[in-house]
Amino acid sequence: MLSPASDDPVALELRASAQRLGAVAVFSGVVNLLMLSGSIYMLQVYDRVLPSRNVATLFGLSAIVLIAYVFQAYFEAARARMLSRIATLFDIGLQKRIYLAIASLPLQGARAVVAQQPLRDLDQIRAFMSGVGPTAFLDIPWTPLFLIGLFVFHPAIGFVAVLGAAVIVVLTVATERLARKAAKSAMQLGEQRQALADATSQNAEVIRALGMPRQLTGRWLHANEEYLRHNLDVAAIHANIGASAKAVRFILQSAILGVGAYLVIIEQASGGIMIASSIMMGRALAPVEIALSNWKQLVAARQGMKRLRKSLTAAAPPVPAAVLLPRPKKSLSVENITVAVPGTDRVILADISFKLTAGTGLALLGASAAGKSTLARTLVGTWPPAKGVIRLDDASLRNWSPDELGKFVGYLPQDVALFDGTVAENIARFDGDAASDTVLAAAQLAGAHEMILSLPDGYATRIGDRGSCISAGQRQRIGLARAVFGNPFLVVLDEPNANLDHDGERALIKAIEQLRVNQSIVVLVSHRPETLAALNLTMVLREGRMVAFGPRDELFARVARAVNPGGSSGSPAFTQAHGNNAQAVKDRAVRGAPP
Repeated sequence: MLSPASDDPVALELRASAQRLGAVAVFSGVVNLLMLSGSIYMLQVYDRVLPSRNVATLFGLSAIVLIAYVFQAYFEAARARMLSRIATLFDIGLQKRIYLAIASLPLQGARAVVAQQPLRDLDQIRAFMSGVGPTAFLDIPWTPLFLIGLFVFHPAIGFVAVLGAAVIVVLTVATERLARKAAKSAMQLGEQRQALADATSQNAEVIRALGMPRQLTGRWLHANEEYLRHNLDVAAIHANIGASAKAVRFILQSAILGVGAYLVIIEQASGGIMIASSIMMGRALAPVEIALSNWKQLVAARQGMKRLRKSLTAAAPPVPAAVLLPRPKKSLSVENITVAVPGTDRVILADISFKLTAGTGLALLGASAAGKSTLARTLVGTWPPAKGVIRLDDASLRNWSPDELGKFVGYLPQDVALFDGTVAENIARFDGDAASDTVLAAAQLAGAHEMILSLPDGYATRIGDRGSCISAGQRQRIGLARAVFGNPFLVVLDEPNANLDHDGERALIKAIEQLRVNQSIVVLVSHRPETLAALNLTMVLREGRMVAFGPRDELFARVARAVNPGGSSGSPAFTQAHGNNAQAVKDRAVRGAPP
């Protein structure tokens, strides 16, 4: 549910920009009035100076028109600067919502290229708002002033001008209708091409190692060819109609001269009127011609506006809670949740229910594609359940804002997802107010302190984009430190030992044990049975359903009986009860074998 103030942030910023355009409109009025200077100057020169041969009058008129042109240039430059500032303020007003959209749209099933589209749309809109396109639309309302001036010179001249303006308007409308479909197709093909480019960049190592450049190059060339072909269609439409509009303008200017010459011959107009009419006609049609030449950018900006509204509405933040909830400290409850892939109806988890109390450690076990990572994402709130509810201390996760919930949750995904910055910044979750003691405490709890000190600049070491400057094991240990930063109540670790060596594995086990001592709830997804000793509960998922849940030793004993029906379950201590079969039983449970 959106708050009333955030229903349409684009409309709000457009309204603010429209208010700022009031001053620009005043400047446009002054500019258009000053543009009459050339016509008036030519009229006076032909009708007064030349017949009288008065040089002083010529110098006086020239000085006046020079001053008018200087003022015109000043006001035009000021208008351009004001439009650039208005466009920048429009951009600034939406940047927070844009970033939130980029961060949240992938969680709703949007592809990476679609998730990044709002930023490209905003750049496109800002570029149009700060260009010459808006000046044409600000000048168009003044076109009737010039047409009235032409009617004042002579009705015949005015009628020719109106006819020419009508022809150019018809060409403008034709441009809009003919280019709309082609522009939309070009935009969609551009998104597909960008998606392939992003995938190529992200998977460059795999492409090179598996000898795939030739195959993917073919796909890229085909996608690029289709994109360019549709862009050529759009360009052809604009070029043809733009050239037609320019030809019409030239014809009209010549027609004005011809009509003016005829009127001079029959002594219904002067030579000055003939020349001034031609200049004024060019000025009257100039805004329409500029608008036509920038029509492609206008259409692109308008399409971007529609997409931006849709994206920001879909990614709108929830209404802030009226009362901030206290730090959870008792339990995590999962009540009959069903989870589907965001943006689809494909169910991954169905009818999952369980409850964990403070200090509990739960191992999520199961074969690949059983739904373990999906459950991990759902527990931390990144994938909301389609049905059911998850509670921390009886409060639904929906009652927490992401910023507040994040203070009490630690999460380490399979893809560690570090950011370009220092080690300390990544551990502190880029909280500029985080104390050094809390960063050190998190690193020590994760067993990463000594490893970090061995880096070139210790905690100040920059790790590069996605942690490219450090090893996979180092990334995982820094990610673990980030997950436990601030001693969160719920810590969800998805394959945290996938890249760890023996020392890293021992540090992980110690961290889990300490978190449980600190009364945190730990949920661990792992295919390695070594870390299970630090946990007391086990859940087995199979094809998206919970097939077993309970104390670790009891569940392993049930698996052992399934492996060896004639054996005795023996002591609750798993390794003592099953001797040499211990590792095989653990592996069977980890793979999600039914007990």
